Amino acid sequence: MSDLTADLDRIREFSKSLKRIHGEFTREANPADDYGMSDLGSHDVLDAFDEFGSNWKIHREDLAERLKTLYGVTKRAANAFDEIDHKLAEALRDNDAKHSKKKAS
Repeated sequence: MSDLTADLDRIREFSKSLKRIHGEFTREANPADDYGMSDLGSHDVLDAFDEFGSNWKIHREDLAERLKTLYGVTKRAANAFDEIDHKLAEALRDNDAKHSKKKAS
């Protein structure tokens, strides 16, 4: 018999946090946007911001997809634990009922 335990409230909380973070990543604009030559004072700095912006978009999309995947995994895990717990409790109740009937006979 396994000693597996799971804190379902914590898994669900983690899953909701991942969903919120995913939302932030997909809603927020590039932090390098809205800066121009007058703000940065140098073409080198402006080019660096443009490069950062391009890299940020690629990496942000990748990270957002990974967050979405992990959110789904944690949500399904919590639901699976709930279902297993429910089925186990039901089987135990059925088993207890059968033994109670045998004792009464």
